[in-house]
Amino acid sequence: MYLALFFMPWMLMYALSTMLMNHGPVFRKPPQFAVEREQTYTAAFPPDAGPRQMAQQVLSDLGMDGAHGVGKPGPGGRLTINRLDPVAPRRITYTPADGKLIVERQLFRAPALLERLHRRRGFQQPYLIDDAWGLSVDLVIAAMVLWLASGLWMWWELRITRRLGALSIATGLALFGFFLLTI
Repeated sequence: MYLALFFMPWMLMYALSTMLMNHGPVFRKPPQFAVEREQTYTAAFPPDAGPRQMAQQVLSDLGMDGAHGVGKPGPGGRLTINRLDPVAPRRITYTPADGKLIVERQLFRAPALLERLHRRRGFQQPYLIDDAWGLSVDLVIAAMVLWLASGLWMWWELRITRRLGALSIATGLALFGFFLLTI
């Protein structure tokens, strides 16, 4: 019971976000951004710097160090950095040709927040907070396996529930197999 109460926020987040993703067209809208600031910015990147290293330097200079993604530089060496933040993600665009840097914040939408939390992965970024998120997700998974095992054990120990329990297991396996083969 206490384990379930402790993991309630994660279970609720996964349940709601899965429902939102399952009904995506109803809830999903293209993200909207608002310009937070524009500034001139000149960076001296090492000659062999790749996009990841350049993005790290830009974020560090802006005081926005944290989990991020970056693609290949675009026309004119334009670098687009996506600063991954569950609540307020930002898009940073740096154009070295004109020394212009734009920081845009994604406008808040609850469905988008839930989906970002659902899809957030730990252990891929070199930040402790991302590792802590990954560990919390691992603990939720362990709790689900524990709940499954305890349910199976209780079903087997309570002789009166065996017939209906076996029917439930068989029906669940058949439906899962059906979806697995037809989807």
